[in-house]
Amino acid sequence: MFTEDIEIQEGLSIPSSEVSFRYARSGGPGGQHVNKVESKVILFFDIAGSPSLSEEQRALLLERLQSRLDKDGVLQLTAQRFRSQYRNREDAIERFRLLLAEALTEEAERKPTRTPYFVERRRLENKRLRAQRKQDRNWRWDD
Repeated sequence: MFTEDIEIQEGLSIPSSEVSFRYARSGGPGGQHVNKVESKVILFFDIAGSPSLSEEQRALLLERLQSRLDKDGVLQLTAQRFRSQYRNREDAIERFRLLLAEALTEEAERKPTRTPYFVERRRLENKRLRAQRKQDRNWRWDD
C-alpha cells in the first residue's frame, strides 16, 4: 500500500491518510481477466474536511473544483486506463496531484493593451478603400 505524502506544490503535501481508494471492476480491454479483477480505482479526497489545507486553499479548491465535488465537498477521481490496479492507482494519484496544483495556481493578471497606431491606420485605410469601391459601383451617367 502507498504510504508517502503526495507533493502537490512547493509547501503543500497531502498525507496519504487523507486520501482513500475504492476498487471496482473496470470495463475496456482484458478479455476474461477483466471480469474477475477489480482494476478500476476511485480516489476520494475530502477537501472540506482536510486539515492539510489552509482556509484560503480550501476556499479556492471548493470554488474552482465545484463541478467535481459531491455535496459534502469530497473530490472523486476515477482511473481505469490500465489493466493493472497498481498502475490505475498511480494514474489516479498523478491526476489528483495535477488537478490540485492547477486549481491552486494564481491566474496572471491581464495587462490592458492598446491597438498599435499603424494597425488602426491600416484598418481605417482599408475601410476607406472598400467604401470607395462600393461608391464606384453606383456611379451613373448624367444626361
